[in-house]
Amino acid sequence: MRLLLGLMWLLHWLPLPLLGRFGEAIGSLLFMVLKTRRHIALTNLRLCMPELSDAERMSLARQHFQAYSRSVWERAILWWASPARLRRLIRVEPGVPLAAIDAGPVILLCPHFVSLDVAGVAVMLESSLCSIYVRQKNRAFDDVLRRGRSRFRPVQLFSRQQGVKPIMRALREGLPYFMLPDMDFGDKDAPFVPFFGVPAATLTAPGRIAAAAGAQVIPVVATYLPNYRGWTVKFYPAFADYPGGDTIEAARRMNAFIEERVREAPAEYFWTHKRFKTRPAGEMSPYAR
Repeated sequence: MRLLLGLMWLLHWLPLPLLGRFGEAIGSLLFMVLKTRRHIALTNLRLCMPELSDAERMSLARQHFQAYSRSVWERAILWWASPARLRRLIRVEPGVPLAAIDAGPVILLCPHFVSLDVAGVAVMLESSLCSIYVRQKNRAFDDVLRRGRSRFRPVQLFSRQQGVKPIMRALREGLPYFMLPDMDFGDKDAPFVPFFGVPAATLTAPGRIAAAAGAQVIPVVATYLPNYRGWTVKFYPAFADYPGGDTIEAARRMNAFIEERVREAPAEYFWTHKRFKTRPAGEMSPYAR
């Protein structure tokens, strides 16, 4: 792992077009080799985009592997490049919502697009934040990842096992909560809510935390700029009247918003995650072969 991290450090000096193409080439190779992950991606695409042909889904899955691999190698730039270089490569639209952050509790809702780390960097160039962090198995990689995510400003990282209390405390102290809301963590506090028309165990935590903290929920999505010119980090208007009086309806609104963004950049959504792993009682896993 140390050799791999050393290689990444060397690669961060490359121009982004070269590094991006290198990452895509590795992704094309991984698409052929990682049969299990390819099956997961194709299953997700079959469920979410049945209107596509098999050939179109195969092409989209290949593009996803390329985009995901590219994002992994490009983390070298996020971890080691100068702030000046990062500001040149990251286009923030319309800007980090500092006024909203200063005005009161804010949840930055960041769906799982492959460049989500870029969204975190865009925020940390301007503001501290807090988030959930999963410790990596490899100590060297964990150390680099932590340093890379907190090299500009202090960041409070909590484990999922700590629950919501430290998040609430950080929100009261004025830290925005950078939240990744769209993965399958089982059915605890996660009712089945449609995602692309398929029942998906969906966390109600965004709505519950927003209600308890009186927080605005501001979505943010990071995607690639064309021609390897960098990334766009787009902050959307805060959800109006969120969560309202119904956390399940709030989860529906959130999933519908994410669906719209996925349609805009379908290859960049995290299709290799088993989003539909948890099923209603008596329903078989769609990932079974």
